[in-house]
Amino acid sequence: MSVPLTHSTGLISARFYSARVVYLEKERAVAIEAVESASRVCEAVFKRLVTDETLTKKDKSPVTVADFSAQAVVNNILEKYFPNDPIVGEEDSKDLLGEEGRVLREKVVELTNTAVNTPMSTEEVLKAIDRGQYAGGSTGRHWTLDPIDGTKGFLRGEQFAVCLALIIDGKVRLGVVGCPNLPYDMSQPEGEKGVLAVAVEKQGAFQRKLNVKDFIETPIFVSIVEDSCNASFCESVEAGHANHGDSAKIAELLGITKQSVRMDSQCKYVAVARGDADIYLRLPVDSKYVEKIWDHAAGNIIIQEAGGQVSDVNGEPLDFSQGRTLSANKGVIAANANIFGTVVEAVKATLSNKF
Repeated sequence: MSVPLTHSTGLISARFYSARVVYLEKERAVAIEAVESASRVCEAVFKRLVTDETLTKKDKSPVTVADFSAQAVVNNILEKYFPNDPIVGEEDSKDLLGEEGRVLREKVVELTNTAVNTPMSTEEVLKAIDRGQYAGGSTGRHWTLDPIDGTKGFLRGEQFAVCLALIIDGKVRLGVVGCPNLPYDMSQPEGEKGVLAVAVEKQGAFQRKLNVKDFIETPIFVSIVEDSCNASFCESVEAGHANHGDSAKIAELLGITKQSVRMDSQCKYVAVARGDADIYLRLPVDSKYVEKIWDHAAGNIIIQEAGGQVSDVNGEPLDFSQGRTLSANKGVIAANANIFGTVVEAVKATLSNKF
Protein backbone atom coordinates (compact mmCIF):
# COMPACT_ATOMS: atom_id res chain seq x y z
CA MET A 1 0.00 0.00 0.00
CA SER A 2 1.23 3.53 -0.62
CA VAL A 3 0.32 7.08 0.43
CA PRO A 4 1.24 10.09 -1.75
CA LEU A 5 4.06 12.16 -0.24
CA THR A 6 2.47 15.62 -0.37
CA HIS A 7 1.82 18.42 2.12
CA SER A 8 -1.63 16.96 2.72
CA THR A 9 -0.31 13.69 4.16
CA GLY A 10 0.48 15.32 7.48
CA LEU A 11 3.02 14.64 10.18
CA ILE A 12 4.18 11.20 9.05
CA SER A 13 5.32 12.46 5.66
CA ALA A 14 6.85 15.56 7.21
CA ARG A 15 8.81 13.41 9.66
CA PHE A 16 10.09 11.09 6.90
CA TYR A 17 11.09 14.03 4.76
CA SER A 18 12.86 16.02 7.44
CA ALA A 19 14.92 12.97 8.38
CA ARG A 20 15.61 12.01 4.79
CA VAL A 21 17.36 15.25 3.86
CA VAL A 22 19.99 14.79 6.58
CA TYR A 23 21.37 11.25 6.68
CA LEU A 24 22.81 9.90 3.40
CA GLU A 25 20.94 12.51 1.36
CA LYS A 26 23.65 12.76 -1.31
CA GLU A 27 24.12 8.99 -1.45
CA ARG A 28 20.38 8.53 -1.88
CA ALA A 29 20.21 10.95 -4.80
CA VAL A 30 23.27 9.49 -6.51
CA ALA A 31 22.01 5.92 -6.10
CA ILE A 32 18.69 6.88 -7.70
CA GLU A 33 20.52 8.52 -10.62
CA ALA A 34 22.72 5.46 -11.06
CA VAL A 35 19.85 2.95 -11.00
CA GLU A 36 17.74 5.03 -13.38
CA SER A 37 20.66 5.33 -15.82
CA ALA A 38 21.35 1.60 -15.67
CA SER A 39 17.66 0.85 -16.19
CA ARG A 40 17.73 2.93 -19.36
CA VAL A 41 20.70 0.93 -20.62
CA CYS A 42 18.88 -2.34 -19.96
CA GLU A 43 15.82 -1.13 -21.82
CA ALA A 44 18.00 -0.01 -24.74
CA VAL A 45 19.64 -3.44 -24.88
CA PHE A 46 16.27 -5.17 -24.86
CA LYS A 47 14.94 -3.03 -27.71
CA ARG A 48 18.06 -3.44 -29.85
CA LEU A 49 19.23 -6.97 -29.17
CA VAL A 50 16.39 -9.14 -27.85
CA THR A 51 14.44 -10.74 -30.71
CA ASP A 52 12.18 -13.74 -31.20
CA GLU A 53 15.23 -15.57 -32.52
CA THR A 54 17.31 -14.97 -29.39
CA LEU A 55 14.48 -16.27 -27.24
CA THR A 56 13.92 -19.35 -29.42
CA LYS A 57 17.62 -20.20 -29.32
CA LYS A 58 17.84 -19.33 -25.61
CA ASP A 59 20.61 -16.88 -26.53
CA LYS A 60 21.72 -15.06 -23.38
CA SER A 61 24.11 -12.65 -25.13
CA PRO A 62 21.73 -9.66 -24.83
CA VAL A 63 21.55 -9.99 -21.05
CA THR A 64 25.34 -10.30 -20.95
CA VAL A 65 25.65 -6.98 -22.76
CA ALA A 66 23.12 -5.43 -20.41
CA ASP A 67 24.92 -6.79 -17.32
CA PHE A 68 28.25 -5.30 -18.34
CA SER A 69 26.79 -2.01 -19.59
CA ALA A 70 24.65 -1.45 -16.52
CA GLN A 71 27.58 -2.16 -14.20
CA ALA A 72 29.79 0.25 -16.16
CA VAL A 73 27.18 2.99 -15.94
CA VAL A 74 26.52 2.58 -12.20
CA ASN A 75 30.19 2.27 -11.27
CA ASN A 76 31.08 5.31 -13.37
CA ILE A 77 28.49 7.42 -11.55
CA LEU A 78 29.58 6.17 -8.13
CA GLU A 79 33.22 6.93 -8.94
CA LYS A 80 32.28 10.46 -9.96
CA TYR A 81 30.60 11.28 -6.65
CA PHE A 82 32.27 8.86 -4.23
CA PRO A 83 35.72 8.05 -5.67
CA ASN A 84 36.93 6.42 -2.46
CA ASP A 85 33.99 4.03 -2.06
CA PRO A 86 34.73 0.43 -3.15
CA ILE A 87 32.06 -1.62 -4.91
CA VAL A 88 31.04 -5.28 -4.67
CA GLY A 89 29.74 -6.01 -8.16
CA GLU A 90 28.73 -9.17 -9.98
CA GLU A 91 30.81 -8.76 -13.14
CA ASP A 92 34.44 -8.28 -14.21
CA SER A 93 35.80 -7.45 -17.65
CA LYS A 94 37.82 -10.60 -18.42
CA ASP A 95 35.29 -11.86 -21.00
CA LEU A 96 35.57 -8.54 -22.86
CA LEU A 97 39.32 -8.63 -23.39
CA GLY A 98 41.36 -9.54 -26.47
CA GLU A 99 40.15 -10.55 -29.90
CA GLU A 100 37.79 -13.17 -28.45
CA GLY A 101 35.92 -10.48 -26.53
CA ARG A 102 35.97 -7.84 -29.27
CA VAL A 103 32.40 -8.20 -30.58
CA LEU A 104 30.89 -8.28 -27.10
CA ARG A 105 33.17 -5.46 -25.96
CA GLU A 106 32.11 -3.20 -28.83
CA LYS A 107 28.42 -3.80 -28.05
CA VAL A 108 28.97 -3.07 -24.37
CA VAL A 109 30.78 0.20 -25.08
CA GLU A 110 28.13 1.27 -27.58
CA LEU A 111 25.22 0.57 -25.23
CA THR A 112 26.98 2.06 -22.21
CA ASN A 113 27.31 5.32 -24.08
CA THR A 114 23.56 5.56 -24.60
CA ALA A 115 23.14 6.38 -20.91
CA VAL A 116 26.08 8.61 -19.98
CA ASN A 117 26.41 12.37 -20.39
CA THR A 118 30.06 12.24 -21.45
CA PRO A 119 31.07 9.46 -23.86
CA MET A 120 33.27 6.77 -22.33
CA SER A 121 36.21 5.17 -24.13
CA THR A 122 36.66 1.43 -24.24
CA GLU A 123 39.36 1.68 -21.57
CA GLU A 124 37.10 3.74 -19.32
CA VAL A 125 34.23 1.26 -19.69
CA LEU A 126 36.45 -1.71 -18.79
CA LYS A 127 37.93 0.17 -15.83
CA ALA A 128 34.46 1.07 -14.56
CA ILE A 129 33.30 -2.56 -14.75
CA ASP A 130 36.35 -3.72 -12.81
CA ARG A 131 35.68 -1.31 -9.95
CA GLY A 132 33.22 -3.96 -8.74
CA GLN A 133 35.82 -6.43 -7.44
CA TYR A 134 35.91 -5.37 -3.78
CA ALA A 135 35.81 -8.25 -1.29
CA GLY A 136 33.30 -6.62 1.08
CA GLY A 137 33.54 -6.97 4.85
CA SER A 138 32.47 -5.69 8.25
CA THR A 139 34.15 -2.28 8.43
CA GLY A 140 33.93 0.94 6.47
CA ARG A 141 31.53 1.62 3.65
CA HIS A 142 31.03 -0.03 0.28
CA TRP A 143 28.35 -0.38 -2.36
CA THR A 144 26.97 -3.63 -3.74
CA LEU A 145 25.41 -3.87 -7.19
CA ASP A 146 23.39 -6.40 -9.14
CA PRO A 147 23.26 -4.83 -12.63
CA ILE A 148 20.49 -7.19 -13.79
CA ASP A 149 18.70 -9.37 -11.28
CA GLY A 150 16.34 -11.75 -13.06
CA THR A 151 18.08 -12.52 -16.34
CA LYS A 152 15.36 -14.79 -17.73
CA GLY A 153 12.69 -12.29 -16.78
CA PHE A 154 14.68 -9.66 -18.69
CA LEU A 155 14.87 -11.84 -21.80
CA ARG A 156 11.12 -12.53 -21.64
CA GLY A 157 10.34 -8.83 -21.32
CA GLU A 158 8.97 -9.48 -17.83
CA GLN A 159 10.32 -8.68 -14.38
CA PHE A 160 13.96 -7.84 -13.77
CA ALA A 161 15.64 -5.32 -11.51
CA VAL A 162 18.70 -3.12 -11.14
CA CYS A 163 19.70 -3.27 -7.47
CA LEU A 164 22.13 -1.02 -5.60
CA ALA A 165 22.81 -0.82 -1.87
CA LEU A 166 25.19 0.97 0.46
CA ILE A 167 26.66 -1.08 3.30
CA ILE A 168 28.34 0.68 6.23
CA ASP A 169 30.13 -1.33 8.91
CA GLY A 170 28.48 -4.53 7.76
CA LYS A 171 24.88 -3.26 7.73
CA VAL A 172 22.74 -2.14 4.80
CA ARG A 173 21.93 1.55 5.24
CA LEU A 174 20.52 2.45 1.82
CA GLY A 175 18.86 0.46 -0.94
CA VAL A 176 17.49 1.28 -4.39
CA VAL A 177 15.73 -1.19 -6.69
CA GLY A 178 14.70 -0.20 -10.21
CA CYS A 179 11.97 -2.37 -11.78
CA PRO A 180 11.41 -1.18 -15.38
CA ASN A 181 8.53 -3.60 -16.11
CA LEU A 182 6.74 -3.62 -12.75
CA PRO A 183 3.29 -1.97 -12.80
CA TYR A 184 3.21 1.16 -10.68
CA ASP A 185 -0.12 -0.07 -9.35
CA MET A 186 -0.54 -3.87 -9.26
CA SER A 187 -4.31 -3.49 -9.28
CA GLN A 188 -3.84 -2.21 -12.84
CA PRO A 189 -1.39 -4.75 -14.31
CA GLU A 190 -1.69 -3.32 -17.82
CA GLY A 191 -1.31 0.25 -16.60
CA GLU A 192 1.77 2.43 -16.27
CA LYS A 193 4.98 0.47 -15.69
CA GLY A 194 8.34 1.34 -14.23
CA VAL A 195 8.94 1.55 -10.48
CA LEU A 196 11.91 2.70 -8.43
CA ALA A 197 11.84 1.75 -4.74
CA VAL A 198 14.21 3.39 -2.29
CA ALA A 199 14.87 3.17 1.43
CA VAL A 200 17.33 4.69 3.88
CA GLU A 201 17.82 3.39 7.39
CA LYS A 202 15.20 4.81 9.82
CA GLN A 203 13.57 6.94 7.11
CA GLY A 204 10.93 4.66 5.63
CA ALA A 205 10.54 3.14 2.18
CA PHE A 206 9.24 4.94 -0.89
CA GLN A 207 8.40 4.35 -4.51
CA ARG A 208 8.53 6.71 -7.47
CA LYS A 209 7.97 6.35 -11.18
CA LEU A 210 11.11 5.14 -12.94
CA ASN A 211 12.77 7.48 -15.44
CA VAL A 212 9.92 9.99 -15.35
CA LYS A 213 10.49 13.66 -14.60
CA ASP A 214 8.01 13.44 -11.76
CA PHE A 215 9.84 13.44 -8.46
CA ILE A 216 6.80 12.70 -6.32
CA GLU A 217 7.51 9.81 -3.98
CA THR A 218 4.93 7.79 -2.09
CA PRO A 219 5.69 5.97 1.15
CA ILE A 220 5.12 2.24 0.85
CA PHE A 221 4.14 -0.19 3.57
CA VAL A 222 3.86 -3.95 3.90
CA SER A 223 0.39 -5.45 4.21
CA ILE A 224 -1.49 -5.53 7.51
CA VAL A 225 -2.64 -9.16 7.19
CA GLU A 226 -2.79 -10.61 10.71
CA ASP A 227 -3.67 -14.24 9.97
CA SER A 228 -1.42 -16.27 7.69
CA CYS A 229 -4.42 -18.02 6.14
CA ASN A 230 -5.29 -14.70 4.48
CA ALA A 231 -1.77 -14.18 3.14
CA SER A 232 -0.22 -14.78 -0.26
CA PHE A 233 3.28 -15.72 -1.37
CA CYS A 234 5.46 -13.86 -3.84
CA GLU A 235 7.51 -16.59 -5.51
CA SER A 236 10.06 -16.98 -8.27
CA VAL A 237 8.97 -17.88 -11.78
CA GLU A 238 12.06 -20.05 -12.19
CA ALA A 239 11.79 -23.39 -10.38
CA GLY A 240 15.56 -23.51 -9.94
CA HIS A 241 15.45 -20.45 -7.71
CA ALA A 242 13.26 -22.06 -5.05
CA ASN A 243 11.96 -25.38 -3.84
CA HIS A 244 8.29 -25.12 -4.75
CA GLY A 245 7.58 -28.47 -3.07
CA ASP A 246 8.74 -27.14 0.29
CA SER A 247 6.82 -23.95 -0.40
CA ALA A 248 3.64 -26.00 -0.83
CA LYS A 249 4.21 -27.71 2.53
CA ILE A 250 4.77 -24.34 4.21
CA ALA A 251 1.62 -22.99 2.59
CA GLU A 252 -0.32 -25.94 4.00
CA LEU A 253 0.99 -25.31 7.50
CA LEU A 254 0.08 -21.63 7.22
CA GLY A 255 -3.36 -22.35 5.76
CA ILE A 256 -2.57 -20.35 2.63
CA THR A 257 -4.85 -21.00 -0.33
CA LYS A 258 -4.46 -17.79 -2.31
CA GLN A 259 -2.68 -18.00 -5.64
CA SER A 260 0.96 -16.94 -5.46
CA VAL A 261 2.25 -13.81 -7.13
CA ARG A 262 5.08 -15.02 -9.38
CA MET A 263 7.88 -12.83 -10.69
CA ASP A 264 11.64 -12.84 -11.12
CA SER A 265 14.26 -10.76 -9.33
CA GLN A 266 14.25 -8.42 -6.35
CA CYS A 267 10.99 -7.04 -7.69
CA LYS A 268 9.58 -9.61 -5.25
CA TYR A 269 10.96 -7.58 -2.36
CA VAL A 270 9.29 -4.47 -3.77
CA ALA A 271 5.99 -6.32 -4.21
CA VAL A 272 5.98 -7.42 -0.56
CA ALA A 273 7.18 -4.01 0.63
CA ARG A 274 4.16 -2.28 -0.91
CA GLY A 275 1.62 -4.95 0.08
CA ASP A 276 1.08 -6.62 -3.30
CA ALA A 277 1.90 -9.93 -1.59
CA ASP A 278 2.56 -10.83 2.03
CA ILE A 279 5.40 -13.36 2.13
CA TYR A 280 8.59 -13.88 0.15
CA LEU A 281 10.53 -17.11 0.62
CA ARG A 282 13.91 -17.91 -0.89
CA LEU A 283 14.32 -21.50 0.25
CA PRO A 284 17.66 -23.29 -0.14
CA VAL A 285 17.73 -25.70 -3.06
CA ASP A 286 20.74 -27.56 -1.64
CA SER A 287 23.07 -27.40 1.34
CA LYS A 288 26.03 -25.98 -0.59
CA TYR A 289 24.47 -22.93 -2.22
CA VAL A 290 25.38 -19.59 -0.65
CA GLU A 291 23.45 -16.41 -1.45
CA LYS A 292 25.29 -13.38 -2.83
CA ILE A 293 24.95 -10.07 -1.00
CA TRP A 294 23.96 -8.17 -4.16
CA ASP A 295 20.91 -10.42 -4.58
CA HIS A 296 19.39 -9.28 -1.28
CA ALA A 297 20.95 -6.12 0.18
CA ALA A 298 18.70 -3.51 -1.41
CA GLY A 299 15.52 -5.57 -1.04
CA ASN A 300 16.35 -6.33 2.59
CA ILE A 301 16.33 -2.70 3.72
CA ILE A 302 13.32 -1.79 1.58
CA ILE A 303 11.23 -4.50 3.29
CA GLN A 304 12.41 -3.47 6.75
CA GLU A 305 11.79 0.23 6.19
CA ALA A 306 8.32 -0.59 4.84
CA GLY A 307 7.48 -2.20 8.17
CA GLY A 308 8.34 -5.80 7.41
CA GLN A 309 10.90 -8.23 8.74
CA VAL A 310 13.61 -10.27 7.00
CA SER A 311 15.64 -13.25 8.18
CA ASP A 312 17.17 -16.49 6.97
CA VAL A 313 15.29 -19.78 7.25
CA ASN A 314 16.43 -20.15 10.86
CA GLY A 315 15.05 -16.77 11.86
CA GLU A 316 18.48 -15.12 12.01
CA PRO A 317 19.07 -11.65 10.51
CA LEU A 318 20.87 -11.57 7.18
CA ASP A 319 24.55 -10.85 7.84
CA PHE A 320 26.07 -8.58 5.20
CA SER A 321 29.42 -8.33 7.00
CA GLN A 322 30.83 -11.64 5.72
CA GLY A 323 32.18 -10.42 2.38
CA ARG A 324 30.61 -11.03 -1.01
CA THR A 325 28.23 -13.74 0.19
CA LEU A 326 25.72 -14.38 2.97
CA SER A 327 27.88 -17.23 4.22
CA ALA A 328 26.41 -17.08 7.73
CA ASN A 329 22.86 -17.59 6.44
CA LYS A 330 20.72 -20.06 4.54
CA GLY A 331 17.79 -18.85 2.47
CA VAL A 332 15.57 -15.80 3.06
CA ILE A 333 12.19 -15.14 4.67
CA ALA A 334 10.43 -11.78 4.35
CA ALA A 335 6.95 -10.94 5.59
CA ASN A 336 4.94 -8.33 7.43
CA ALA A 337 5.60 -8.15 11.16
CA ASN A 338 2.17 -9.55 12.10
CA ILE A 339 2.76 -12.97 10.58
CA PHE A 340 6.55 -13.11 10.38
CA GLY A 341 7.04 -15.28 13.48
CA THR A 342 4.40 -17.75 12.32
CA VAL A 343 6.04 -18.00 8.89
CA VAL A 344 9.48 -18.62 10.41
CA GLU A 345 8.11 -21.46 12.55
CA ALA A 346 6.40 -23.04 9.52
CA VAL A 347 9.64 -22.85 7.54
CA LYS A 348 11.63 -24.38 10.37
CA ALA A 349 9.15 -27.23 10.71
CA THR A 350 9.30 -27.94 6.98
CA LEU A 351 13.07 -27.75 6.60
CA SER A 352 13.92 -29.48 9.87
CA ASN A 353 17.21 -31.43 9.54
CA LYS A 354 17.59 -30.46 5.86
CA PHE A 355 20.04 -27.59 6.25
